[in-house]
Amino acid sequence: MTSDRDLALHCNAWPFQEARKILARTGGATPAKGHVLFETGYGPSGLPHVGTFGEVARTSMVRHAFSLMSDAPTRLYAFSDDMDGLRAVPGNVPNPEMLRAHLGKPLTAIPDPFGTHDSFGAHNNARLEAFLDQFGFDYEFKSATACYQSGLFDETLVAVLRHYDEIMAVMLPTLKPERRATFSPVLPISPASGRVLQVPLVRVDADAGTVAFEDEDGATREVPVTGGRCKLGWKTDWAMRWAALGVDYEMSGKDLIDSVKHSSAICRVLGAEPPEGFTYELFLDENGEKISKSRGNGLSIDEWLRYGTRESLGLFMYNAPRKAKRLYFDVIPRHVDDYAAHLERYPKQTPEERLKNPAWHIHAGAPPAPGQPLSYGVLLNLASVCNAEDKAVLWGFISGYVADATPETAPVLDALAGHAVNYYKDFVKPSRRYRAPDERERAALAELAGALETLPDDAEAIQYEVYEIGKRHGFEPLRGWFKALYETLLGQSQGPRMGSFIALYGRAETIALIRRVLAGETPDSA
Repeated sequence: MTSDRDLALHCNAWPFQEARKILARTGGATPAKGHVLFETGYGPSGLPHVGTFGEVARTSMVRHAFSLMSDAPTRLYAFSDDMDGLRAVPGNVPNPEMLRAHLGKPLTAIPDPFGTHDSFGAHNNARLEAFLDQFGFDYEFKSATACYQSGLFDETLVAVLRHYDEIMAVMLPTLKPERRATFSPVLPISPASGRVLQVPLVRVDADAGTVAFEDEDGATREVPVTGGRCKLGWKTDWAMRWAALGVDYEMSGKDLIDSVKHSSAICRVLGAEPPEGFTYELFLDENGEKISKSRGNGLSIDEWLRYGTRESLGLFMYNAPRKAKRLYFDVIPRHVDDYAAHLERYPKQTPEERLKNPAWHIHAGAPPAPGQPLSYGVLLNLASVCNAEDKAVLWGFISGYVADATPETAPVLDALAGHAVNYYKDFVKPSRRYRAPDERERAALAELAGALETLPDDAEAIQYEVYEIGKRHGFEPLRGWFKALYETLLGQSQGPRMGSFIALYGRAETIALIRRVLAGETPDSA
C-alpha cells in the first residue's frame, strides 16, 4: 500500500510542488537551526487586508504539504516591518494631524492615533495578530523593531557594513541617476529628530560597526549600525532578514519580482542562501484593473465574510495562484458552492485524489464532514423570490425541506442563509429586472404550473418534468428555457437548478408565482 508520504512526493497540486523545492533545499534533513523556516511579511502602516490573508493562507498550505513529506520541524514567522518610517498619513485613522507631526519616524515610535496601544505600529501589529488568530493560523509574530533592538540582527548588520561596496554594486544599477548620488542601504535614525533618514553616508566603519552621516540639523553624527540605531533600506533589509533568521521559504507578489532578484543577490553577498520562493499573481478589481490599497478598489476581508464563508475565501486563494483573478463580490457565491462540492467529494475519493482536493489544503489535511445540504445558489434565489430581509424567512422553507434541520442543529446552513440574505439585499435586489414571457414561454409556464399540481415533492422528478416541458415547447438549446424561467420568475439571467429550487420553495408557492407572472403581475408583488 502506498503511504501518504509517497503520494505527497508525487502529487502535482501546487503546494506539494512548492514543498518539494524546500525538500530539495534541505536534502531531507533538519537544518542546523533546528527547523525549516517559512516567513510572510506585513507592512503595518495599514491594516491587514485580503492580500495579507492570501499570503499567510497559501504559505500555510505549502508548510502543511511539506510536513507530509518530511519530519523536520517547521515554523512560520509573520514578520512586521514596523521600523519603517511613516511616509504618508493613512486616510482611515483618527487624529491625522498628530500623525502628520511624526512623519518619517519608525511606526513603533509614533503615538497610537487610536489611543489603545503604545504606538501606531503596536496598534496595527495587534490588529494583524487578531486577524490571523481569527482564522486559526499557526504562526509566530515577529517585530522588526524587536529584532533590531534586541541585537538579533546585529551580526548580520555588521556583515552589511563589511560588504557595503558589494551591496552598493548590486543596488546602484537599479536606481535612477539622481537617486544614486544620495543612496545608502543603511538608513540611520536621527538622534535629534528620531526620523529614519535616507541620506548618503559620510563614513562606514565595519570594524567599529558604525556609520557617520549629516543629520537634519547639519551636524555630522556617528551611530552604531546595531541595536536599533539604524535600519536598512527595503531590499537590503529583506536580504539581511533572510540571512539572519535563516528563512527557507517566502512568497511574494508579481510586483516584487525585481525586489526578490536584488534581495537574493544581496543575501548571497552576505554569505547566505536566499529562500525558495513563489511568485503569485495580483488581484484585479471588477474592471480587471490591479487592486491598490491607496486607491481602495479592492475587497476587504469583512466584505467577503459578509457574503461568504471563510472556507470559500480559502478556496479563492488556493485556486490558480499564478493567475490574475478578479476579486469582487460576484465571485463569492460560486466559491461557496465550489468549496461545498469539493468537501462533498472528499470522503469518496482515493488517498491520491484527496491530496489534490482543495479541501485537504484549506483544512490542513483534515476536512470536516460535509454539512451543506443546500447550495448557496438555491438559498440566494430563495431569498430573491421571497424578497427576504431576514434569514428566518428562509428557515420557514429550509425546515420543511431538510429533515430535522434547525439553526441550532445545522449551523453551517444557518450561516449560509445569513450570507445569502445579505448578498440578496446588497446586490440582487437593487439589480433585479423582470420581463414578461412571450407566447411560447407563456404556454410552457402554464404547462409547468399544471404539472406541478400532480408531481411529488421530489427534486429529481420535478427537474425531469421541467426538462421535458422545455423540449415539448421547442426550446433548443434548453438553456433558453431555463433563462426564460430565471428572467420571468426571478428577475435575473442566471439561477438555480429548478428541480431543487421548486422542491425547496414549494410546489404550491411556485404555482402561485407562475400564475402571477401569467396574469401580468410582478412576481414579488404578493
